[in-house]
Amino acid sequence: MLSVNVNPAYTFEVEADINKTELKKIIKEVFKVEATKINITNLPAKSVFVRGKWGTKSGMKKAVVYLKKGDKIDFA
Repeated sequence: MLSVNVNPAYTFEVEADINKTELKKIIKEVFKVEATKINITNLPAKSVFVRGKWGTKSGMKKAVVYLKKGDKIDFA
């Protein structure tokens, strides 16, 4: 039998100058839940060809926030 330990994970687009400790404080203040793990990645800007023209798709910083089992974030 396969046992899967799945903790809730949420993905956010964050500001470029934020770090993990600041984000953990913000998640606790705004959503009233404790983040157990945070992964942050920078997605670079890309050149794209749309409708006959070259353009740039802006980059962004993305954070994946893991919560304790049983916790969840309500966006409504």
